[in-house]
Amino acid sequence: MARTKDPAVRTLLVERAAQMLRAREPLTLRSLVAGTGVSTMAVYTYFGGMDGLWKALRQEGFTRLGSGFHTVETSSDAVRDLAALSASYVDNALDHPDLYRVMFDASVDLEDLEAADATLEYLVQAVRRAQDEGRFRADVDPLELAIQSWAIDHGLVSLVANGPLPHSTLEHCVPMLTALFVHAGDEPDRCRASVERGWAQRVPPRNVGGQAVWRAPRM
Repeated sequence: MARTKDPAVRTLLVERAAQMLRAREPLTLRSLVAGTGVSTMAVYTYFGGMDGLWKALRQEGFTRLGSGFHTVETSSDAVRDLAALSASYVDNALDHPDLYRVMFDASVDLEDLEAADATLEYLVQAVRRAQDEGRFRADVDPLELAIQSWAIDHGLVSLVANGPLPHSTLEHCVPMLTALFVHAGDEPDRCRASVERGWAQRVPPRNVGGQAVWRAPRM
């Protein structure tokens, strides 16, 4: 009888690989399982080998991003919801900096491209709702605006999660998203208020040893 696969082992190996990449440690079959308590055979059992692990590693980043987006409640204010999705994006990047670094490595295939694309669809649908609410012009391309919003989030959080800038840099998201949405047709004061409400959905940091440390992800 075949043994039932343990999801915890798969998660352990994915997170171990992400940590090794971030630390720039050589990632081999043996170095991956060293100290984990599992054998090298587990890599074949769960991923079919190292190539499969690379795909799973990148896919996991989008899976966790999608899980975070799924927890963002839909309100009667679609602009607020767009900003809340940005807040969730930033939280995900800071909660999973190892996976965040790998998920945009286009040199590695994804296990499920459609599932990864589905994360962007959360933003596209919010833009469409904002159009239905009369906040954005009807001639605005929902996909283009969603990509532009994502680009703002990605650019700023990359400078913080994997770069040299302080967490306060992320606060630039609010005026930048506001400017983008006003350009799409929203009224400035109303837009700013909506963006601020959405951005306030971020998970606040906790202090450890006098330093700000971001909380575990909302799963």
